[in-house]
Amino acid sequence: MTLIERADRRGRRLARLVARGWDAVATIAGRVRVAREFRPRRTRLERFGAIVQLTVPRALVFVDRAFARESLDVRDEPALWNGDEPALGDHVLSAPLEAHLQLTNRCAAGCVGCYTGASPEGAPHEYGLVEWTRAIDQLADTGVFHVALGGGESAVLPWLGELADHARRRGIIPNLTTSGLDGLDRLVEIADRFGQINVSLDGLDATYAAVRGFDGFARADAAIRRLRAVKREIGINVVVTRHNFEELDAIFAYAAERRLSEVELLRFKPSGRGSRAYLDLRCTDAQHRAFLPTILAAARRHTVRVKVDCSYTPMLAHHRPDRALLAELAVYGCTGGDFLVGAKPGGQLTACSFAAPPPPLDGHRPRIEQLAEYWTSPGAFGAFRTWREAREPCASCEYHALCRGGCKVVSTHVTGDLGAPDPECPRVIDHAPRVVRLPVV
Repeated sequence: MTLIERADRRGRRLARLVARGWDAVATIAGRVRVAREFRPRRTRLERFGAIVQLTVPRALVFVDRAFARESLDVRDEPALWNGDEPALGDHVLSAPLEAHLQLTNRCAAGCVGCYTGASPEGAPHEYGLVEWTRAIDQLADTGVFHVALGGGESAVLPWLGELADHARRRGIIPNLTTSGLDGLDRLVEIADRFGQINVSLDGLDATYAAVRGFDGFARADAAIRRLRAVKREIGINVVVTRHNFEELDAIFAYAAERRLSEVELLRFKPSGRGSRAYLDLRCTDAQHRAFLPTILAAARRHTVRVKVDCSYTPMLAHHRPDRALLAELAVYGCTGGDFLVGAKPGGQLTACSFAAPPPPLDGHRPRIEQLAEYWTSPGAFGAFRTWREAREPCASCEYHALCRGGCKVVSTHVTGDLGAPDPECPRVIDHAPRVVRLPVV
């Protein structure tokens, strides 16, 4: 590389950092303005102390009882604090932090790996605005901080903006995921009602088609451009597969070029139509082992914020990062039925958006508006909450209290057992007995 080329690269990087700095300042100002109009939930007491929501930076912070007493001015000792102070993770939270609401199963895209199995007709008996409003009220009453709204393609729903407004009024921040392939005109008009909007983009150009089964990149890219023109907190969701793994650096470069706020990486889950496409789309073991250094290098190179979903925790632990640091940053594995819950289009409560509804209690499957009643029921969410009853190699793993055994959706699909160790975890793979084939003599 010549001196001129090196200087040009540094100049472009500096220009990108300046642009990102300006975007950050403008984003902070926007968040503060919205928080003054719609005050989000600020705190929630827990057995270990409290959860504090920050507007700048946007974060949920876990604090102990001493800090909560001083900073939150807790005068009367709450009943929740009776007894010794436990550590975070020793008990299920008093309510989820976030709820993933699949507002509809309507979507005409037909992606081969769709985790919901969406169709143009949608699901039978889908909730409408009245039912979802009631669900938001229940979530607000139980202390939920965020809702992640999605589908199907929820941008086609005429009442989507009204539901987001109601969530704001109840102190809940509504975030949204969209394919960008339908309902875009209406979504652009109401984009300011959401916290973060992420567009699903599982590859660039031909890779998009290889992953999704059709050529939709140009339309998704156009949607990202239009949304970014009216809102700064626009990012992309990338389902990482064996077909787009080598393109991750290029995807981060794309996000930097479009001045997007984040890249969120999702592990491929074998649910919905994804169960049939699992063997073709899942990452290889070598790709999973290379995941952490690959994304860290890309994020640093392109100065783009990266988020990874909870199912990637086994792949992070493979590189043996500082366990105390992971705990301080609240990096956890499967927290379905604890930190988060999901709901299907008909309101059926789930431990996470990829999981099937839990077994019935008293002969009935719970719905999202019955969350408070179900939350404390014995056996609620089944094996999602019994992760402490671990088998090897999880039982002896130093990261198990954080990882919680990996992705239970993958475990169920591969082994038929919701409580089995994640079969894609590098430690689990290395622990498996090796078959030695002896020559026949």
